[in-house]
Amino acid sequence: MPDPSAVAVFTDLRDESLDLDLLVGALPGPDWALPTPASGWSVAHQIAHLHWTDRAALLSLTDAEGFAEMALAALKAPDTFVDEGAEEGVRLAPAELLARWRSGRAALDAALAAAPPGARFPWYGPPMKAASMASARLMETWAHGQDVADALGVRRAPTARLRHVARIGTRTRDYAYALRGLTPPEGEFRVELDAPDGSGTWAYGPADAAGRVTGPALDFCLLVTRRAHRADLALTTTGPEADRWLDIAQAFAGPAGPGRAPAGGAR
Repeated sequence: MPDPSAVAVFTDLRDESLDLDLLVGALPGPDWALPTPASGWSVAHQIAHLHWTDRAALLSLTDAEGFAEMALAALKAPDTFVDEGAEEGVRLAPAELLARWRSGRAALDAALAAAPPGARFPWYGPPMKAASMASARLMETWAHGQDVADALGVRRAPTARLRHVARIGTRTRDYAYALRGLTPPEGEFRVELDAPDGSGTWAYGPADAAGRVTGPALDFCLLVTRRAHRADLALTTTGPEADRWLDIAQAFAGPAGPGRAPAGGAR
């Protein structure tokens, strides 16, 4: 019997992708070349990158040897393979890139649904179950979708799907420290986030933790995906280590990059 929580995240991933599709599906060809906040990346680069990583996830689920070859190629060019994967898609006409992204999403959706619940699949970090892979794909789809929305001047309404991004953001705390050669603090932080629909609070970590982070779930997700500068977000901390964490937090693997410059005011 399928795990209901896994089915929920598969559905949320599909819905997150559909929301982004609504932003780009009817774009005129020239608008695919609009610059996004990611330096050197256009709208087309963002969709091409998502298509490339969807394809990698599909290989992981269905062709372990094919994924191993893809991962080996990435190891040979660790500083450039992400950009190269995006450039491959950008060379396509926008209509063709859109069609391939849609087709790849459909194939990935089917593979996720068919994956044995307890199985773990290879990735660029530790192996993951299908539900965790779907959560990671949703986080990346949302984050790159934010880049597209910013390029188009669109303000997206936050949804309850952000709970997946928020959960990854809390679980990757120690990774953010290690990435910068820092020693993570002992003990967990308490993170309390206001749900986007006003339905309550999403809470992570022990209630009696000394280090605390509170604020809107949207702001936390923008912070951990490095899609907004901390100065523009309504997040508060208790304790010096929690405060330090917000300066380095990131939910995704790999180099943090320069991040966003302050826009001049909290949302």
